[in-house]
Amino acid sequence: MNRPKPPSSGFYTSREAAKILGVSTTTIQLWVESGVLPAWKTAGGHRRIPSDAVETILNKRHATTGKEPVKHVNSVLIVEDEPVQREIYRLKFEEWGLPVELYLAKDGFEGLVMAGKYSPDLIISDLSMPGMDGFEMIKRLVESTELRAPLIIVVTGLNALEIEAFGGLPEGVPVYSKPVPLGALKPIVEKIIQASAS
Repeated sequence: MNRPKPPSSGFYTSREAAKILGVSTTTIQLWVESGVLPAWKTAGGHRRIPSDAVETILNKRHATTGKEPVKHVNSVLIVEDEPVQREIYRLKFEEWGLPVELYLAKDGFEGLVMAGKYSPDLIISDLSMPGMDGFEMIKRLVESTELRAPLIIVVTGLNALEIEAFGGLPEGVPVYSKPVPLGALKPIVEKIIQASAS
């Protein structure tokens, strides 16, 4: 595996680290904020990331896969703060037996980090969550120039008036009411799989 030569300073910029790890600079910033990557800031406010921290992530990937990391063709990210609901999703996807990699996040911030890391084809998100809620996460995903915009579906206990009161959602984001409409979600996932195979 060809590894980049560490910089003489021992530190990478966010852009350099992003290029080496194959993610966006936004993802690097999120990893730093969440503690996944250590970093310090220059007097000018620019992040500097230790080269050995970048090397550690590369080594973990290599140890896990035995080869260079590759993106999953079909992947779904569930963003839901209720553990029971996340488990329902997990069990149902397992029962369906579809060729899909499933990722689970417990809030909007974790959802953003995973979206940057895994580039999912579909995100199914709740709206009312502690910390960063679904409204803020979806807004950032839609407005990002670096993250690939996936298909986003909302599953929430809020009604249309309550959603509007919170500022609404971007145009084209379908909204389903809880309980989780598993019967409606399965055909959507199947359609994504068929599209990637064609």
